Amino acid sequence: MIILAATPIGNLGDASQRLREALASAEVIAAEDTRTTVHLMRALGIENRPRLIPLHEHNEVAKAAEIVELARESDVLVLSDAGMPAISDPGFPLVAAATAAGVTVTALPGPSAVLTALAVSGLATDRFCFEGFLPRKGGDRRKALTALAREARTMVFFESPNRLVDALTDVAAVLGPDRRVVVARELTKMFEEVKHGTASELVEWAAGGVKGEIVVVIEGAAPTVASIDDGVAQVLELVASGTRLKDAAAEVADATGLSKRELYEGALAAR
Repeated sequence: MIILAATPIGNLGDASQRLREALASAEVIAAEDTRTTVHLMRALGIENRPRLIPLHEHNEVAKAAEIVELARESDVLVLSDAGMPAISDPGFPLVAAATAAGVTVTALPGPSAVLTALAVSGLATDRFCFEGFLPRKGGDRRKALTALAREARTMVFFESPNRLVDALTDVAAVLGPDRRVVVARELTKMFEEVKHGTASELVEWAAGGVKGEIVVVIEGAAPTVASIDDGVAQVLELVASGTRLKDAAAEVADATGLSKRELYEGALAAR
């Protein structure tokens, strides 16, 4: 079978007993970075010397079929550098291929930067969405945020420390300067920091320089009671940012409770 195993996101003490046992007995490990895996095993005092197969964003599609065939004969342990494989890390194409081929996929649960940041954020946890990394380019990033402007769920993103100021600046511009935001830095590590504030406040804070692994948690949009005219205006804004009219009408309908058909027809007439 394929075994997805969560690895520590910082603190080695978070390595589960099941992970340690799997590393000690594994014959084949598919790893995002084999050097990181070797370092982890040494740090945990594990002397096993399994076959190591690189599985990263540049080769995971090509390698999937080979690893699936290996998993028919032997268990294959799959590791990313930190956290759970397939969650904004290599693994999804492999899981999809294994599922299609009838090969069993299981997981050894454990550390997750997404859930850890959400849990400590103080923002609503009953409904949330994970959006991965925001686009690198400003225009694409603002377009992505515009599409999420009416998202009512708490939103979780990964971000590079080098782009954090630009990303927060766009959050303030698109979602509003008073939208509540939490930046979680270096989770589970010695210099862990969880910074709360509004989007505009955190732009000022981040301008002083922020280092380390970053997770950004953003408050969902407040529910609004909109008129059909307001709803049509929102649909047209989304369409202007590149969203298909049908999808934009559905998105605004979900956020406002307005009729999708009326929004679609109203926006169509206004174009």
